[in-house]
Amino acid sequence: MSGVESFVVVVPVHDEQEVLGACLASVAASAEALREGSALAPRLEVVVVLDACTDASAEVAATHGVRVVTTAARCVGTARALGVEAATRGLPARPDRVWVATTDADTQVPTSWLADHLAAAEGGHDLLVGPVLPDPDGLDAPVLAAWHERHRSGHLHVHGANLGVRLSAYLEVGGFGDLSTGEDVALVRALLERGASTVRQGRPVVTSARERGRAPDGFAGYLRALRLAVAEGASA
Repeated sequence: MSGVESFVVVVPVHDEQEVLGACLASVAASAEALREGSALAPRLEVVVVLDACTDASAEVAATHGVRVVTTAARCVGTARALGVEAATRGLPARPDRVWVATTDADTQVPTSWLADHLAAAEGGHDLLVGPVLPDPDGLDAPVLAAWHERHRSGHLHVHGANLGVRLSAYLEVGGFGDLSTGEDVALVRALLERGASTVRQGRPVVTSARERGRAPDGFAGYLRALRLAVAEGASA
């Protein structure tokens, strides 16, 4: 498998001025760690996709020196796809030498994040499906315990907040669909159906424990349902 020459990180944003700065700072720290760990680190571009934002998310992004794309789609699948397209258009590298990593504006990645993705790519994998941990400071202890209990199995839990894919494989299946929820799951399903090689490695990213998010039935909705299930169990 050929080496990776270009790295793309895509962050969709919808009115997330309060958390976007911490997300971008964590990505920058991971990029710095990657450069320090390898003299041949790939070219990196971070793309923030401002999706129907009405707050100061644009100003926050501007302070971090990232590329900004805007849309009024109000659709996370569309936003992710636009980010990938904008960052990879005109790249001199072949698609099999470009790795796309996605995260979310309310997420902070560990310093090893980009190195983990690069290791997956250089190891011949086309797909990385990484774990996510809700911010423990934002959850009651019983809900956090229920989360860990549900995620002890070896099932493949797909999160757009910690996902990586080789561009050539991404293009083969048509990329992210215009879905307001589940665009990450749909992409991974399509890749697996085509025989993509997967890897799960590295530490989890930490995502906010908010219960109202940009995707109608996304991670925030899952946490809301989990809290209700725990409450109902306690009262039974």
